[in-house]
Amino acid sequence: MGNCHTVGPNEALVVSGGCCGSDQKTYVVGGWAWAWWLISDIQRITLEIMTLQPKCEDVETAEGVAITVTGVAQVKVMTENELLGYACEQFLGKSVVEIKSVILQTLEGHLRAILGTLTVEQIYQDRDKFATLVREVAAPDVGRMGIEILSFTIKDVYDKVEYLSSLGKTQTAAVQRDADIGVAEAERDAGIREAECKKEMMDVKFLADTKMADSKRELEMQKAAFNQEVNTKKAEAQLAYELQAAKEQQKIRLEEIEIEVVQRKKQITIEEKEIDRTDKELIATVKRPAEAEAYKMQQLAEGQKTKKVLTAQAEAEKIRFIGEAEAASIEAVGKAEAEKMRMKAEAYQQYGDAAKTALVLEALPKIAAKVAAPLARTNEIVILSGEGNRVTGEVTRLLAELPVSVNALTGVDLTKMPLLQKMVTPQCQTAM
Repeated sequence: MGNCHTVGPNEALVVSGGCCGSDQKTYVVGGWAWAWWLISDIQRITLEIMTLQPKCEDVETAEGVAITVTGVAQVKVMTENELLGYACEQFLGKSVVEIKSVILQTLEGHLRAILGTLTVEQIYQDRDKFATLVREVAAPDVGRMGIEILSFTIKDVYDKVEYLSSLGKTQTAAVQRDADIGVAEAERDAGIREAECKKEMMDVKFLADTKMADSKRELEMQKAAFNQEVNTKKAEAQLAYELQAAKEQQKIRLEEIEIEVVQRKKQITIEEKEIDRTDKELIATVKRPAEAEAYKMQQLAEGQKTKKVLTAQAEAEKIRFIGEAEAASIEAVGKAEAEKMRMKAEAYQQYGDAAKTALVLEALPKIAAKVAAPLARTNEIVILSGEGNRVTGEVTRLLAELPVSVNALTGVDLTKMPLLQKMVTPQCQTAM
């Protein structure tokens, strides 16, 4: 089993050892690597830029002058596998401070060696060349340690015996003297050159004035010729313009006439369409509604007429049907009554005297009920008569008239029945 280890671009991961006991080292920059537990060894080395400030104090130059030089160097570990391996061999397991210390001592040693081969003037006057020389000499040694010098500059150069100050004063005086001589010579040369320039300027001015006069004269002559030609061209152009304007005006007038004709035609067309529209509008708003109204009135009249005719026909048909029905009903009732009377007559003819008497007797209660019906609504009857036997006489008379009433109602003559004759005769004789 193992773990996965990752590093950023500012570090290098060194994995040594493997599952088979190999001593091969693997270098990973800005990536990841797999390491076995208890077998692989994981170490890291920085790839960041390291700033060093080498300083050499009281180092004698080629002339024996003791000076102090300070510089600034930017270095870093190189990332190529072979060079990175050199750096790991030298610095793996050390801190950044320890790495800086080793490189700083190397740079200071080379700086001291180079200072002993140069004069103060060479060091002071050309610092860039001195710094380049130091870097070129020190680069191979630090390169074998896997270190790259990115930059090296001289920060300061000074001494304790004021040699550089005296050198500066001498140089300053020489520079001042050369400057004064240069100013005087420059003023002299400037005066001579100024005079020559003035002469050349005047010559040039006179020549220029002459040329200007010639040029002006030629310009005036050319202007006159140009003006003449221009005026001629203007006149021709004016005439051509007026002629062309007249032609264009004539064309415009023709176009206007054609436009007016077209407008007139369009106006006539519009008026014709307006007339058609007005006719259609009148037809739609006046004629069509009037025709529709007339057609409506006609249809209503015909409908009323048809309604009345159909109503009259229906009424006549109704009256006819009612009459036929009533006639049929009357006819049927008459036939039924006639048949009833016929059958009753036949039955009476077949009955004997006893049967007829039974029928009469059955009918008498009904007749009496009908006759007595008005008397049922009478509380009392008062017969006013001076005679004592008047009531008896009235009752006797009523019984005497009963056979006539029965004969009228039933067609049976009770007077011809022997039983009733015996019952009625004594009553009639008593009444008489």
